Amino acid sequence: MKKIVVGLAVVLGFCTCAHQPSGTLDVNKALDYCAKQTQRTLTELKTDSGIDYTMMPRNIMADEQHWNCRKATKEEWCAGFWPGVLWYDYEYTKDKQVLEEAENFTHSLKFLSHIPAYDHDLGFLVFCSYGNGYRLTKNPAYKQVILDTADTLATLFNPIVGTILSWPREVEPRNWPHNTIMDNMINLEMLFWAAKNGGNPYLYDIAVSHADKTMKSQFRPDYTSYHVAVYDTITGNLIKGVTHQGYADSTMWARGQAWAIYGYTVVYRETKDPKYLDFAQKVTDVYLDRLPEDKVPYWDFDDPSIPNAPRDASAGAVVASALLELSTYLPNGTGKRYKDAAIEMLTSLSSDSYQSGESKPSFLLHSVGHWPNHSEIDASIIYADYYYIEALLRLKRLQEGYGVLG
Repeated sequence: MKKIVVGLAVVLGFCTCAHQPSGTLDVNKALDYCAKQTQRTLTELKTDSGIDYTMMPRNIMADEQHWNCRKATKEEWCAGFWPGVLWYDYEYTKDKQVLEEAENFTHSLKFLSHIPAYDHDLGFLVFCSYGNGYRLTKNPAYKQVILDTADTLATLFNPIVGTILSWPREVEPRNWPHNTIMDNMINLEMLFWAAKNGGNPYLYDIAVSHADKTMKSQFRPDYTSYHVAVYDTITGNLIKGVTHQGYADSTMWARGQAWAIYGYTVVYRETKDPKYLDFAQKVTDVYLDRLPEDKVPYWDFDDPSIPNAPRDASAGAVVASALLELSTYLPNGTGKRYKDAAIEMLTSLSSDSYQSGESKPSFLLHSVGHWPNHSEIDASIIYADYYYIEALLRLKRLQEGYGVLG
């Protein structure tokens, strides 16, 4: 198995860099690069009949130069990231054309606020798009879409289990009566926001319950996470922890741990309960302790083919963004350590080893979507770009003396 994977790494050109981050990160230069790449993508999306605002950039494979787009449907969990990239780019550039395009792409997701929940990804879909849009424009129509979608997401909450059901479609074929994946932690932010912005206060309770049960059941004693927790719907007890996108049930899948770091940072922000701050540090430290020298993780920390396994820039970007926020909640010593780690991550991601440069209109190379499914391996993926530009904007705010959140 190991020899096969090593050979595949050579064939596909996986980044197996082992160097330390070098140079000084110029945040404005990195954001200018993102702005340039955003314009390249907008140009690429234009046809003779204009732009189809329902088609969202999703990925560019290693041997490709152009975006593969997917229709914005309830099944396409990544559809909110491209509108989110546009909102972040507008926040930096103040370019009115980018604003207009952000509005157009965001509008294509309004339907999600008035249909039944397909799965848990509504936070990714709507808060990355409409959430950033409302933050920057205060458009009341955007607020209503967020509130309505939060109510829809809440319909997947099972009070017996105490968490939000992630994948209704996997209940029967996999015999996963109530399944919750670590990615679901990111959707709690929309529930917290809705609860304090005119939505049902119960949404706050759902988010806290989900965070608590996940903290209790979805982590191993060393604070590494299971991708999926399977619960009994009668007792609410954990049946088992398994993986779906990681190397094995017992391994630390990089992006899953990244979601945990980001998610519990948000839960602390919204509750100010110190137990979440402590837990966020524990799930962070086990991640940081096992990083390679350039601070960009292998797709799974326990892949036996390391150091010839592919990296996952998307996980690196998620964690960099999370740590910049987490650093602001901690005393100088610990906070500085997390902030410095985030800067090292962004320095690597902003290097020629990870930026797409002239080769593609994406921001970053070397992400892994779904290794077990042989899908999006060593690709540019839109959510890597989203969290990369988010992290850069957060760092810029910190450097300018503002809070990490816009």
